[in-house]
Amino acid sequence: MAPRLKEKFTSTVAESVGAEFGIKNPMALPRLVKIIVSVGVGKELEGTKLNANVREQVIADLAVITGQRPIMKRANKSVANFKIRQGYEVGAMVTLRGVRMWEFLDRLIAMAIPRIKDFRGLNPNSFDGRGNYCFGVVEQGIFPEVNMSEVKFTHGMHVNLVFSNSSDDISRFVLRQIGMPFSDMDQKTESDN
Repeated sequence: MAPRLKEKFTSTVAESVGAEFGIKNPMALPRLVKIIVSVGVGKELEGTKLNANVREQVIADLAVITGQRPIMKRANKSVANFKIRQGYEVGAMVTLRGVRMWEFLDRLIAMAIPRIKDFRGLNPNSFDGRGNYCFGVVEQGIFPEVNMSEVKFTHGMHVNLVFSNSSDDISRFVLRQIGMPFSDMDQKTESDN
């Protein structure tokens, strides 16, 4: 059975994107290629290496949230001011594709984002110029899969939605159609002028 958001995208959103932006070729329609979820743990470095408890908790949290085991990322170069040497583990990352990607996006929009405290909407201008969207989450507790009573420390994460065949306006339109809760920042700026 196909994920709910994927069916919605292929059945209704793809047609409305084609009509809105004049895209007639179905192969030229935008596609959500992957979602990258990453956690930086540079501030949790003790002296010269990452604490084993922190490392295991980050890996366990990301595995529970995404349904896929993360990989640890290492520093590419040494930075003396941050007390980081080349090769130190400074973060964890998961790349989701296919069914897992669509299911994660569905859970993110329907269950996790509404649990953010004092939520006023996601920034509708956090696009990179090529149609990819990125936002940050302050705490892993917004995901219902995480048992906060077992958590030793809180950490945030970055979520990157990577599109192909897209621009910022097209991706913003697609995400609004899917149900991404953007704030009304862009509408307020247009009405103020």
